[in-house]
Amino acid sequence: MRIGAIVVALAVTAMAGAALAQAAPTTPPPTPAGLTAADWRTVAPENLLVIDTSKGRVLIELEPRVAPNHVVRIRTLADQGFYDGLKFHRVIGGFMAQTGDPLGTGLGSSDLPDIAVEAAFRRGRDSGFVPVANSGGTALRGLVGAVPVTTQPDAQMMITADMRVEGQTLFCPGVAGMARSNDPNSANSQFFLMMGENAALNGGYTVFGAILIGREVVQSLKRGSDAADGAVTVDPDIIVRARTAAAMPVNERPTVRVMDTRGPGFAALIESTRATRGNRFTICDIRLPAEVVN
Repeated sequence: MRIGAIVVALAVTAMAGAALAQAAPTTPPPTPAGLTAADWRTVAPENLLVIDTSKGRVLIELEPRVAPNHVVRIRTLADQGFYDGLKFHRVIGGFMAQTGDPLGTGLGSSDLPDIAVEAAFRRGRDSGFVPVANSGGTALRGLVGAVPVTTQPDAQMMITADMRVEGQTLFCPGVAGMARSNDPNSANSQFFLMMGENAALNGGYTVFGAILIGREVVQSLKRGSDAADGAVTVDPDIIVRARTAAAMPVNERPTVRVMDTRGPGFAALIESTRATRGNRFTICDIRLPAEVVN
């Protein structure tokens, strides 16, 4: 059994046990007023994954700084057309929607070799990490691009041979993760899009990007029954087409900009989100404004 049941089993454990899976609001928070050009960055076309589903479009920013091998795999398969027509074969409300299996059963994969887990990465000063203070627990947390991570502080770099520290991605709402079997190094083609937070996956599964636009589309995908562990057996929604923007014809290629965490508007977003969430605020509550500009 290659993929699928492991992700589902963790979901059930988390929700029934420590309530680690929490559904995310489908409506994005208001964009802070007064943003300028310094508050935005344009997503590189090779890192913009455009997924057209039977329910609408989902735009994902791939993040090679945290999972380079998985990003290469997703780019390769998407631009080959591998994902076109594939089902969302397992969808669990409040948790995730899984796809990428040519068999549609959770047991299939591409002909490419499996790849090793990239749940952790080595973070240097050039990683683009932006810390967010008091955002859950005692560890340092923040964002690399749009991906939430936890990491050691910069001061630790002074005592490491490579001048880098350990970082780990976090399974917050909106992240894109790679599915696998019991073997941590068995990721291949299947991936899942998170609808809720699930800390049970942290450290064991790879995050390769984050949804910038289209979380509501993922929320609307046809769900499977609890009795079937979320398997969608009748009329599942599908991926109509998945490509990186770089591989699309110029006249069809979307240009997306997202809030730059290095800009002044990000601090305002953090404070408004913190004010709304109060003492419940965590890194998983941050949702960066993003928009299509062409």
